[in-house]
Amino acid sequence: MTGSLVIVHPGSLGDVLLAVPAIRRLHARYPKRDTLLIARDSIGRLLVACGILNDWMSLDGPAGVGLFSRERRLPRELESWLSRCDAAVAWLDDREDAIRATFREFHIAQVWVQSPSSPVLRATHQSDRFLEIVEEPATDGLSERFAQVSPSIVEDGSACLEHIGIPKGRPFVLVHPGSGSAHKCLNPITIADIIQRLDQKGLFPVIIEGPADQRAVEQVLKVVRPRPPILRNLELTRLAGILVQARFYLGYDSGVTHLSALLGVRTVAVFGPTDPARWRPLGDHVTIVRGPSCLCPSWNEVRECHEKPCLDVSADQIFTSFEASGLT
Repeated sequence: MTGSLVIVHPGSLGDVLLAVPAIRRLHARYPKRDTLLIARDSIGRLLVACGILNDWMSLDGPAGVGLFSRERRLPRELESWLSRCDAAVAWLDDREDAIRATFREFHIAQVWVQSPSSPVLRATHQSDRFLEIVEEPATDGLSERFAQVSPSIVEDGSACLEHIGIPKGRPFVLVHPGSGSAHKCLNPITIADIIQRLDQKGLFPVIIEGPADQRAVEQVLKVVRPRPPILRNLELTRLAGILVQARFYLGYDSGVTHLSALLGVRTVAVFGPTDPARWRPLGDHVTIVRGPSCLCPSWNEVRECHEKPCLDVSADQIFTSFEASGLT
């Protein structure tokens, strides 16, 4: 019977993607094992489609609920995975010891249960913190860590692009005006200026709008002319099939930005209140643009800061980064 690796990660898209180097190190340490991720549905589907995992289970389904409660029986499928498990990692704070107890019950030889936010960790970058938990050295951030998508996913992305008027093979640029937090976003006038300049250069800008981006996109559309095509609320696997066809991608510190970088897309990431030393996407194909360092001591202060000097980034500054990266 083939052994297995079981990974539990309750984080959002960007945080899970920053754990990919650690997942790959575990693959290398335990070769020829099947790998299961228990996470949010869309993230699990994406990582299986990219060939990073063999299978996934929903964090919100019976598997996830059972792991976090000693009173609920685990689904039979998860019991099968755990019964042949050689190593298990849960990147979270298991305060009630529920997950550790489950792992002990199945006599798993190697177990790590720790939050990447733990103050005892020494590493700075989030990817290195995941690696530290599983006792691996820091990543070098090299480009061979790119994920791949299948031709069928690319074809699905092409069909989606054609649906909004972008013929197959036409160069285009993806712009993501939103983020998980409005406090990471530039002034919409700046984004509109960038979109208009891209259009003038014949680079055909396309806006990405996710479920949390509606207000940010609306604000940009109020001031941008001409109105660019918009891709709305795409399933992550389809979005991956579109990203890999883009000439480059512009966004903030967000899950989509980390996905773009993981897929090897030339990525320009604008950072404001979050620290790129901790959260930047890895790779020399990623360009970081930022204003003055954020002086807010906590996220509460960020929310109360109306001036946002850390987001004092001009369209000229961003275009200079494009030119330095050979993107325009």
